[in-house]
Amino acid sequence: MKIKIMGPGCANCEKLAALAQQAVTETGSKAEIEKVSDFQEMARAGVMSTPALTIDGEIKCVGRVPDKEEIMAWLR
Repeated sequence: MKIKIMGPGCANCEKLAALAQQAVTETGSKAEIEKVSDFQEMARAGVMSTPALTIDGEIKCVGRVPDKEEIMAWLR
């Protein structure tokens, strides 16, 4: 499983990355987390607002920081 955190590295992007890592740890998922800050790559993925989170190429949220429980549900 591949999780991408997309954003320029702002506070919300960092918060989302930390929550994603906690969710991966708590669910025992074998997921790789990658941070993407290249705006062209984000646009190719269909992301026009940040922060955003994708799992295996599927956009799960854009423009907000979901709570840890929501991320954990996506990982199950």
